Amino acid sequence: MPRTTGVRLAASAALLLAMVACSSPTTPSGTAADAPLIVATAGEPDTLNPVLNYGVDGAALIFDGLVGRDERNHLVPALARELPTVSADGRTVTARLRDGVLFHDGAPLTARDVVFTYQAVLDEKVDSTLRSDLDMLASVTAPDDTTVVFTLRYAYAPFLQRLTLGIVPAAAFDGQDVNKAAFNRQPIGTGPYRVTSWTPGDRLVLAANDRYWGGRPTNSGVVVAFVPDDNVRAQRTRAGEFDAVELPPKLASGFDTQPGYRVHKTPTADYRGVMLPMGNPVTGDVAVRRALNVAVDRAAMVNGVLGGAGEPAYGPVPPSSEFAEPSVAGAPTADPAAATALLDAAGWRPGQDGIRVKNGTRAAFSLMYPAADSLRKELALAVTADAKKIGIAVTPEGLTWDAITPRMGSDALIMGYGTPYDPDFVSYKLFHSDFAGQGFFNPGSYASEVTDRALRDGRAEADPARRKAAYATFQRQLATDVPWVFLTYLEHTYVVRDSVNGVVPRVEPHEHDVANSIWWNIHTWTRRS
Repeated sequence: MPRTTGVRLAASAALLLAMVACSSPTTPSGTAADAPLIVATAGEPDTLNPVLNYGVDGAALIFDGLVGRDERNHLVPALARELPTVSADGRTVTARLRDGVLFHDGAPLTARDVVFTYQAVLDEKVDSTLRSDLDMLASVTAPDDTTVVFTLRYAYAPFLQRLTLGIVPAAAFDGQDVNKAAFNRQPIGTGPYRVTSWTPGDRLVLAANDRYWGGRPTNSGVVVAFVPDDNVRAQRTRAGEFDAVELPPKLASGFDTQPGYRVHKTPTADYRGVMLPMGNPVTGDVAVRRALNVAVDRAAMVNGVLGGAGEPAYGPVPPSSEFAEPSVAGAPTADPAAATALLDAAGWRPGQDGIRVKNGTRAAFSLMYPAADSLRKELALAVTADAKKIGIAVTPEGLTWDAITPRMGSDALIMGYGTPYDPDFVSYKLFHSDFAGQGFFNPGSYASEVTDRALRDGRAEADPARRKAAYATFQRQLATDVPWVFLTYLEHTYVVRDSVNGVVPRVEPHEHDVANSIWWNIHTWTRRS
């Protein structure tokens, strides 16, 4: 449990849970102005420890980083009193801490806590997927209680953006294994909310932090309901259970005319695409991948599957980014003739059943998607239909993630990623050969010396023009090799009660469940009674 007074914590938890328990479809929780806000997400975190990858890009509700982001995603000071300074050579970054910041248990924040947090990520004994994100970090030290100095191995232009990582209290881990610490489920942060309970598969209950350095939240707390099935989330929203919920565009559109709700379409850098494994005898053929890339009808997917809530995707750098390379964009509609010509030239000939064959191998493969995700299911079906038109047989399979994971090296998968922050984020792990076959990072084992070099140059170069050139090379090579068939960028669609005030949408990344959703600033939301 967090190190607050036990009686006070238990009372707060009981109050929040009582409010939730007293709700019903006819008297929804959230009708009282001082009741906790209830939001619903599809995903549930594995841990609430930032060191182990919880809320690393900020807006984590429970934690703060040295810096945060405003409604335009611009960096702003958070636990640092001002934005950290960067030396002329780009290799020394100095942060000075804000005075008077307290953890939820009342302990003061010091530079030791910041040093511990970053050292824990770098510790090879800690199972942190963030270690490669901090490859540039040589050391982090604390000359005094309020100063932190980061020394970098090389100039890394977006380093300040890495400082959104939530800071944890060093004392909470004394004598403990970070991987197994009780903190991972019962965390202590400096953020606007403190955890009172977490019921796996059900809900996370948060209470307002009365001593928050940014000012006490304008509401008493937040309950995050975990509801993985899209249709169930929609049904429970209609029953009046939630104040805010993310839904696929088609399901959200049903609330356009329903009194008491508003539908928010939020711009994102969140893309969906087909990951094509290099080890598969069909998808390993670049001609097949290129043919699929021009055979898919992206415009039809945007208009049909997304209900207009998105745009065609041709690569992992969103069109809104200053690093986007316009030459990689293709036609949004399908070009079956061009796709057919590519397959013909590569020796894929139509078989008796219309499915192409080459050297005895049928142009057929499975396309997996998470069964509970209705949007990915519809995209998989659309890809299947487009592929059939050019003689490729795709078998869509809706599976659990446990069933999907061991097959990612050999079977195609509808995947989603994307970030509005910097092109180094996500893409380095997803397309660099160093990460080939490492779980959800480059699961298809794509490898290209040109891509590797461009990604390395992009993260090492400090000069903006050189960085832009490196990422242009990266995007062009990706469009040539087609390890993914990118399909669409999404707009995240949320349904919010019209009695809720303070909603400020901003461009969102792919990861947006508890953290970084439309409720990134929920500590400032209010509700009319």
